[in-house]
Amino acid sequence: MSQQKVDLYKEQKKNRKKIMKKEKYMHYLRCSAVIVVCALIVGWAGWSIYAKYEANKPASYTEVNMNALNDYYSSLEGN
Repeated sequence: MSQQKVDLYKEQKKNRKKIMKKEKYMHYLRCSAVIVVCALIVGWAGWSIYAKYEANKPASYTEVNMNALNDYYSSLEGN
């Protein structure tokens, strides 16, 4: 058992740079994935809140007085 541990330690020591590089890459990959997921959640929440706000917002109506335009058209038709 002891010799197996020694052999494992020597193998890890020989490939330490490669192992550390892989661990660092996996760490950055996990952090990036977490950031992307958090950004998606925040974006989805913001979009939902905005959509609910816009749905509850009262519609604005503008009343237009068309009397002058109707008088103008009727004067054109009369000639």
